[in-house]
Amino acid sequence: MKHHPMSEPEGSKLSSNLRLVAWELTRSCNLACVHCRAAARDCPYEGELSRAECEKVMDEIAEVAKPIIILTGGEPLLRSDIFELARYGDKLGFRMTMATNGTLLTPEIVQEMLCSGIQRISVSIDGASARTHDAFRKVEGAFEGALRGIAFARQANLDFQINTTITRANIEEFPKIYDLAVSLGAVAHHIFMLVPMGRGKDLVEQSISAQEYEKTLHWFYERRSEARLQLKATCAPHYYRIMRQRAKAEGTEVNFETFGLDALTRGCLGGTGFAFISHVGQVQPCGYLELDCGNVREKSFREIWQNSPVFKNLRDLTCYEGKCGKCRYIRVCGGCRARAHEMTGNYMAEEPLCLYGPSGLEKK
Repeated sequence: MKHHPMSEPEGSKLSSNLRLVAWELTRSCNLACVHCRAAARDCPYEGELSRAECEKVMDEIAEVAKPIIILTGGEPLLRSDIFELARYGDKLGFRMTMATNGTLLTPEIVQEMLCSGIQRISVSIDGASARTHDAFRKVEGAFEGALRGIAFARQANLDFQINTTITRANIEEFPKIYDLAVSLGAVAHHIFMLVPMGRGKDLVEQSISAQEYEKTLHWFYERRSEARLQLKATCAPHYYRIMRQRAKAEGTEVNFETFGLDALTRGCLGGTGFAFISHVGQVQPCGYLELDCGNVREKSFREIWQNSPVFKNLRDLTCYEGKCGKCRYIRVCGGCRARAHEMTGNYMAEEPLCLYGPSGLEKK
């Protein structure tokens, strides 16, 4: 179908093309980050999926699609068979990536990553200095360790991106964190807005306001024209509404549905193009939305992905409530379902930190 510039696509169903799977292979972690969704600790966890179980699940995922697989944790490098699992996924045709805090990286580990098929890593940097970053991570030396690990990755030509979670504690120095990501040679900078869960529940007072949220995303948008790296807002679905508003204000003619999405994402991908698998096999729409959609020890991944009532609700635009359900940007934004769930108890409720509408709802 041909869309007019900035015209709204029709239909009430969202695609269920699986594009990304984040897999919490272990919940163990050598840090104790204040915003950790899993409240991970530096200790063993009972019931983690075995290597054989993980390989079986990867076989099942391959029957659905060949998505990007994000090996995550906790700290995935604490899992002894991490590189065997990466190799297995690489042989199945997945694009294998890893989310790490960077402190355990050595030249040898980086070479193992490359040899096992890992194509990119993400390293979280939540402060422009050791003072702010280490305060987030609750371990002295975390900032220095992350920068050292990033240097090893860069020396080996392993692509890396910087992830940053925005809170009141670091919002003022966010431009400096962005500058740091550029100077380090990152291929991308992804920003996350705090979802109050796990240890993050203790940071509710550190959550930025809706006004600060909007201001930050506008600042991020304004970097697009100058950026030498990919910029992406994750757990910040409003960004995809802001991109269209700004483009329209600037007189840019764009396709409403695909503009700025890099062919991989919409605002909230949970349950539509993205799935999360926990360390014990529970499938969820995302790591921040702890709704049990089924367990891979009991059902096949395909069955869960295709038939979970939660996933079906997330793909049905008529199920969205409040101003989200009435908003013309519902297809490209969707609101943060995890934030709605944590703050209201209803994952289909309207996004709590959105300034747009209902009085601002635009007409076609």
